[in-house]
Amino acid sequence: MPDAYPQRIVCLTEEPTEVLYALGEAHRIVGISGFTVRPPQARREKPRVSAFTSAKIGEILKLEPDLAIGFSDIQADIARELIKAGVEVWISNHRSVDGILAYIRRLGAMVGAGAKAEAYVQRAERHMADIRAAVASLPRRPRVYFEEWDEPIITGIRWVAEIIGIAGGDDCFPELAREPLARQRILANGDEVVRRAPDIILGSWCGKRFRPEKVAARAGWEAIPAVQSGDLYEIKSPIILQPGPAALFDGLDEIHRIIAAWALR
Repeated sequence: MPDAYPQRIVCLTEEPTEVLYALGEAHRIVGISGFTVRPPQARREKPRVSAFTSAKIGEILKLEPDLAIGFSDIQADIARELIKAGVEVWISNHRSVDGILAYIRRLGAMVGAGAKAEAYVQRAERHMADIRAAVASLPRRPRVYFEEWDEPIITGIRWVAEIIGIAGGDDCFPELAREPLARQRILANGDEVVRRAPDIILGSWCGKRFRPEKVAARAGWEAIPAVQSGDLYEIKSPIILQPGPAALFDGLDEIHRIIAAWALR
């Protein structure tokens, strides 16, 4: 009996690749994003045919995909080109932890792996529950400022703020975290960060190295508790800035490790 599910999938971002590998469905993937680092074998096994805001449309079409999977309004132009060329496209647009879990379930269902997806979601939920239990014994919660970009300054998106909360901290800009678009999370200057006085500063500059010394040297930032105590840390982009499993496992673990060390100091 022929497989009724997509056989030739192009993953335009990292998270569908990570999910499909985790569900044992990697054989369906024929092309991936150039930013993919998880799992490591994906880069060795699959051709890289897209960035985030651009894609090699001709190369993708040569792969004869029966489904292309991407993420967010930022990939709308890529999606339009592929749709015009007759390719079926699914663009997810989730921005929260619950959205990531729903995404895994939905992607699993699309490839006939619903039961495996549900088991994977339950594993993620157990992991988050374990972290919440560990947080309950910590004596204090830090104020955490997360920076997604430096020029202009862009604060963290919703799933990042939620992961900070699960990890034991309180995001400094909860009202901005609700904004889905990066341009809505731009700060005019750093004065408001100084005013909100974070205990910990986390940076993930979307593909370039976070520079704690550069952040600490900003005008007026010497008054921030995190700068005074030296609590500025990089969170690698692949484990926090993609709304997929990496954020719920490695990203959450790394942020919790930093917060727990601060809280117990």
